[in-house]
Amino acid sequence: MQVDPIAAITRSVLYEGYILWPYRRSALKNQRRWTFGGVYPRAYSEANHADDAWLMRTECLLEVGAEPEVEVSVRFLHVVDRQIAQCIDGEMVPVDAVTVDGVTHAAWQEATEREVRIPPLRVRGQRRSTPAGAPIDIEAGESHESLADADRPVGSIIRRWEAITGAVAVSIEPVDRRVYKIRVDVTNGSAWSGEQRQDVLRRTMVSTHVVLTARDAGFVSITDPPASLRELAAACTNIGTWPVLVGSPPTRDTMLSSPIILPDYPEVAPQSSGDFFDGGEIDQLLVLSVLAMTDQEQQQMRATDPRAREILDRCQSLSVENIRALHGLNRELRRDGSVV
Repeated sequence: MQVDPIAAITRSVLYEGYILWPYRRSALKNQRRWTFGGVYPRAYSEANHADDAWLMRTECLLEVGAEPEVEVSVRFLHVVDRQIAQCIDGEMVPVDAVTVDGVTHAAWQEATEREVRIPPLRVRGQRRSTPAGAPIDIEAGESHESLADADRPVGSIIRRWEAITGAVAVSIEPVDRRVYKIRVDVTNGSAWSGEQRQDVLRRTMVSTHVVLTARDAGFVSITDPPASLRELAAACTNIGTWPVLVGSPPTRDTMLSSPIILPDYPEVAPQSSGDFFDGGEIDQLLVLSVLAMTDQEQQQMRATDPRAREILDRCQSLSVENIRALHGLNRELRRDGSVV
């Protein structure tokens, strides 16, 4: 099955750091999560928490054709509290974990994906900055998942999330002949009443990133712009994010503005067997490390999170040939700069 390279890299950015080796909630690194791409409530950020910014700004350049349009999509994770209740004497009682059909479900935090789309915007014919945008208005809520063993109620998983409010603002401004500057501001106006950071994360846009798609136009590399546009590219201000070209080079119709610094045209290695939520790590090392866990450690990993459970199941299903394929490739750098 052919994988969309743009979808693969944007998903990788969205879930970077979601849960890390050893994929257990007891690990310190998994108790201090949600460290990439946070857009925090403005009141919290301005109350001496400037490192946790309330604004993410993307600025980039677009070279236009005859009928150019640009579409903007803002994506982020919304933190969800996962609580566990067990049926005891006919009543649901909060507990840390419950086991059903040999599978343990533990209390922790998950995340759900959110997206805000700005309809396609016309670019040509504008002599001054033209604003557009959309509100972010996510209501608080909860869901219940029943847990049963042989049709006997055992407990339930209760997922709760808090309200997030904010906005996405887009402006398009001509800066040169057939060249426009696109600005996308993502802001968080959610409520804050003095809570600590761990609680504020429930109203934070986590792993926030922006995907810009152009028609009859091409984005300009911020990393390596042409000489004629170097000064304009250097004048672009990006806050908490870094725009890079994505897709198959040399196409320039899609730009990913990522909270992680990436090169133009980043890609997920085709040898990768799936998500490990740590793009800088070596897949083969992670697979072997998971398989080397004790039965007790694997059980703790399985109980931590459904996505951790998927990693464990995937690692256990790999054949020797699959694992060998993760070892890597030998590449040769030619004198002309090409790689084979």
